[in-house]
Amino acid sequence: MQPPTKATAVFRFYEELNDFLPPARRRRDFSVSCARAATTKHMIEALGVPHTEVELVLVNGESVGFDRVLRDGDRVAVYPKFESLDITPLLRVRAQPLRTTRFFADAHLGGLARLLRLVGFDTQYENGLRDAQIEALARDEGRIVLTRDRELLKRRGITHGCFVHALRPREQLREVIGRLDLARSARPFTRCLVCNSPLAPIDKASVLSRLPLDVKAAHDRFTACMGCSRVFWEGSRWKRMRAIVDASIMAPPATMAPAD
Repeated sequence: MQPPTKATAVFRFYEELNDFLPPARRRRDFSVSCARAATTKHMIEALGVPHTEVELVLVNGESVGFDRVLRDGDRVAVYPKFESLDITPLLRVRAQPLRTTRFFADAHLGGLARLLRLVGFDTQYENGLRDAQIEALARDEGRIVLTRDRELLKRRGITHGCFVHALRPREQLREVIGRLDLARSARPFTRCLVCNSPLAPIDKASVLSRLPLDVKAAHDRFTACMGCSRVFWEGSRWKRMRAIVDASIMAPPATMAPAD
């Protein structure tokens, strides 16, 4: 049997996926010479787009998986997440959705991790992990990987991920909430910003000895971290954080900056 010959396929990427492409290939059809037996996943990532950013792939108008081998003359349309249209019946690129929204924030996203915890999302952050360790953690714990490293999102074991375009933590929070449609799932002030453990109401009498004098006099409602035992109350810092929460959940998503 002769080895498969190279194929030329026509690609088109839609919406924010164009940010990963050079300007000459954005928002237009372009032809690409594919390697022998190249799959849709291989070529999409060879063109610079991490597979975790892709929600739907159509080849000649038919929804396919990442393992579809490209043939000469194929026309490939690649789409990101659909925010207002349920395309579940069309999906072929992932075996199943994640049932629980939980995150892993990659290096340099510590500020974003704290803000995601602030709005109630289970977010693990540990600087210094190798890519293989992040891949294993995401797979074993069913976490969505948030990163500014495109190569990390191309790893086979990472099925759910999000390339973060914004540079500042508050803008990053707005971007993630907007792109993943998380506003209705937010549960502010239910997780510890420091250790990510759940918070629970606690009786004032049980923490009285740990409170500053002015807090004892001014506050009656408290929560405590079930992991590190920190105690929280609705003081001036809480009001500042409340403003961050309101701005992130109620405001429209931040405009994405073009990828480098």
